[in-house]
Amino acid sequence: MNAATADSQDGGVALSSNNGLDPAALFSFPLDDFQLEAVAALNQGHSVVVSAPTGSGKTLIGEYAIHRALAHGQRVFYTTPLKALSNQKLRDFREQFGADRVGLMTGDLTANREAPIVVMTTEIFRNMLYAEIEDGDDPLEGVEAVVLDECHYMNDSQRGTVWEESIIHCPPAIQLVGLSATVANAGQLTDWIEQVHGPADLIVSDFRPVPLQFSFCSAKGLHPLLNDKGTGLHPNCKVWRAPKGHHRRGKSPKPPQPEPPSMGFMVAQLVERQMVPAIVFLFSRRGCDKAVRDLIKASLVNEQEARELRLALEEFAQTSPEAVRDGIHAEALLRGVAAHHAGVLPAWKELIEQLFQRGLVKVVFATETLAAGINMPARTTVISALSKRTENGHRPLMASEFLQMAGRAGRRGLDTQGYVVTMQSRFEGVREAGQLATSPPDPLVSQFTPSYGMVLNLLQRYELYKAKELVERSFGRYLATLDLAEDQSRIAELRQQLELLGETVPDVPWEDFEDYEKQRGRLREERRLLRILQQQAEETLAHELTLALQFASPGTLVSLKAPQLRGGVAAAVIVDKLDGPGQFPLLQCLTEDNVWIVVPCNAVVGLHAELSCLQVNDVASPDMERPGELRHGDQPSGGLALAVAAMAKRHDMHTPQYDLAGEVRDQAELVHGLEEELELHPAHRWGDRKQLKKQRRRMEELEEEIAERQQLLHRRANRHWETFLSLIEILQHFGCLDELEPTEVGRTVAALRGDNELWLGLSLMSGHCDELPPADLAAVLEAISTEVSRPDLWSAYPPPPQAEETLHDLRGLRRELLRQQEIHAVVFPVWWEPDLMGLVKAWAEGESWSDLIANTSLDEGDVVRLLRRTVDLLAQLPYCPAVSEELRSNGRRALQMINRFPVKEAVVEGVVDDSLNPATQRANND
Repeated sequence: MNAATADSQDGGVALSSNNGLDPAALFSFPLDDFQLEAVAALNQGHSVVVSAPTGSGKTLIGEYAIHRALAHGQRVFYTTPLKALSNQKLRDFREQFGADRVGLMTGDLTANREAPIVVMTTEIFRNMLYAEIEDGDDPLEGVEAVVLDECHYMNDSQRGTVWEESIIHCPPAIQLVGLSATVANAGQLTDWIEQVHGPADLIVSDFRPVPLQFSFCSAKGLHPLLNDKGTGLHPNCKVWRAPKGHHRRGKSPKPPQPEPPSMGFMVAQLVERQMVPAIVFLFSRRGCDKAVRDLIKASLVNEQEARELRLALEEFAQTSPEAVRDGIHAEALLRGVAAHHAGVLPAWKELIEQLFQRGLVKVVFATETLAAGINMPARTTVISALSKRTENGHRPLMASEFLQMAGRAGRRGLDTQGYVVTMQSRFEGVREAGQLATSPPDPLVSQFTPSYGMVLNLLQRYELYKAKELVERSFGRYLATLDLAEDQSRIAELRQQLELLGETVPDVPWEDFEDYEKQRGRLREERRLLRILQQQAEETLAHELTLALQFASPGTLVSLKAPQLRGGVAAAVIVDKLDGPGQFPLLQCLTEDNVWIVVPCNAVVGLHAELSCLQVNDVASPDMERPGELRHGDQPSGGLALAVAAMAKRHDMHTPQYDLAGEVRDQAELVHGLEEELELHPAHRWGDRKQLKKQRRRMEELEEEIAERQQLLHRRANRHWETFLSLIEILQHFGCLDELEPTEVGRTVAALRGDNELWLGLSLMSGHCDELPPADLAAVLEAISTEVSRPDLWSAYPPPPQAEETLHDLRGLRRELLRQQEIHAVVFPVWWEPDLMGLVKAWAEGESWSDLIANTSLDEGDVVRLLRRTVDLLAQLPYCPAVSEELRSNGRRALQMINRFPVKEAVVEGVVDDSLNPATQRANND
């Protein structure tokens, strides 16, 4: 009998016939229905996904899984997304199950790793799954269940992949317990887990032990936000509207809102209504610190609480003097006010959390990271704004972000009511607050992305076909298939439309149709050219004829073209010349149709001076003066008209003279030939060609849409695998793969963890870092593994010359990697942060924390974070197969130099630095 079994039996909790435990014997209170449902599913051997509001008691289900595994003599891994949350769970479980039963693994800290309950970050668990089993040492041996706390972190753009990889690679025999905040598509998550891992049950609850009441704070005070049913705005809420005649100025998308209340006013409202302790969420560190300064004169604690706070601060200052924040924040803490954000040292944040849980700190101004699982329930949460600035500009809060923050309100066992207060801001008012408070949660989306490390780790263990199968088991691919079904249905509809159109269109050889359309197009063009040539010839001829007509005598035969003579060109004879308005005369003519007309000279399109003049003196002409004037002839003039007609019959007088020009005539013959050719074309005899063309165009559009949708479908279905193949090509280019077999270089890259394992591995194996002294090595590793995106970044420590030279030597390698990533359309960061190398070296060489922070624009939390990332990379160095022994040795020394408080996590009792590789959890066999 092992220790776990003995302990469970000593505790008096017996296994029932279904391998379950009696909850009444484990817990001192009755379980809620959803908890009992989850317990029953676990007892059946199923995995579970529990989707329930923050504070509803999801953790109890994880605790039951622990009790059950201990009773079976098995182990449990409890994973969390954050080191701080893992440390918190360690303390909780030690108190609950005994220190000897609980271990910790967070990458740089490890304690009691063989314990039956091991708390770890989800990333460590994922790394375990990739690690090869060496010498029969299987890190998952005896593990009955893995609890995935804060499972909705799958939505996190940076960490989300870790959850999917963990679920995909976890052995089916291990039960998964996914604990998630409320999400819209928990059913899809459960269905996916069932597909890739094994039987899984969804447990959903909207039960909140401490109900929430929503309020709105304006400059006038605190008011109810929602109606009694919680479905819409309270009847007394007045939605603000811009005053009439308001004119927007500048580029503001909306008119300004009413004046927001001050932080001091809002806190006073909370204190007056006994709504503290409260967490006030702001969306900037500067805003949190400013809010603390704004409350500098307010004291929220009584004398006894003030004494306890002073005692706690004095004890903290004795053990961690460098972690005490400056005077304003220490003074504020003594009055029950604090700021909690990423710029604060972890040790100071932990102090704030503990004092808040004890009820001594009354108001915490925090960024939204506090909502991510840390156990700091409050009576009230205040959400100061309903939009926030991001890298992509200003955007409204998502429903799940709002719910996550709101869910911190209401302490189970202490409060009968939790309070959520939204505040009037410059951008949003009561309307937006009501919309968010009544919005359903957002769905989980997949953040799965293949990485260099994933490719190498899979190819070390599996054939390519198996690797493809694993990649295609991602939650992203599952969600895509749901969408793909809809897309495939749409493609089927389009195909049906295309088929029906094909049936209604006659059996037309479309090649002939296209040829016919081409010929029609050419005919149109040649006709256009003919018109141009005619116009040019007409303009040239008109000038010549006008000059010649000044000397033409009566009786001269001409061809006329005038609007009054409907029917084109008419043969005529000049009978008289009249005075015109300009220098040219008007011509009085008699046409072959016995019509008198007065025309200007430019109406003449043919002058037949070569023909004999007709005798016109015997014919009396009517009185006419205006151009275009018409008169019908009489019997005497009819004889002359017959003579004109006879001459026109013998000689071509109906063709304009300009049409007889050589170019015009040739072009006219070409056009005539094309017209005859078109009439003989088979397509000329088809029915309504216009309708046929329209149908044909619609068929082409359908074919094009089908092709586009199929291409999109293929891309969405295969994008992860195509990325995987692209990464293979890049890895082959840099010698990490021989065909598909990882080389020693590849195995080194596979052993690393970072934003771009290939960049880190190639830099370490380049030889440029081998001879660097430890402090300079730490400086270079910071430069290639971190990025600080701050426009006001400065450091008083100049880059060390030797480290700067090494970084310069790595430039060519970086350029080539960026070029390869661009060629293959792959985006992974290739960090390059030389500005802070001097700061890292100064810390490694013993600079005090206060002097270090005084000489940079970075907040303390930022400096800790970048130094811890450097520590993490240095800790991995000794376990990289292809790096030099000199580099490993210098890495160990550099690690000792920079991993000191406050960079090093505060030592938890029983927690020691482990001699095992935090990247792969394998013993160092060097």
